[in-house]
Amino acid sequence: MNGNLPDVPSNPGTTVGPASSGTEPRSSHQIRDDIQRQRQQLGTSVDALRNRVNELTDWRSQVAEHREQLLAGAAVVGFLVGARFMLKRRRNR
Repeated sequence: MNGNLPDVPSNPGTTVGPASSGTEPRSSHQIRDDIQRQRQQLGTSVDALRNRVNELTDWRSQVAEHREQLLAGAAVVGFLVGARFMLKRRRNR
């Protein structure tokens, strides 16, 4: 028996408990199939999440996609720094 699975009867025809919908008992084979299906879906979901995180944290692609916004932000910051510098210089005179 697989060490990762709970102890259930190994006879595929043996009913174990209610189905997930609560209507009919499921066999140990059906439960194992469900567990395997869930593992595969979880693996697929984790891979998709990893790809999405990599896409969102890739700064080079983010710069390429948002070049105009970055340039506008840099211009505003440059203007504010320059204005502050000029005001400070004026006060010191």
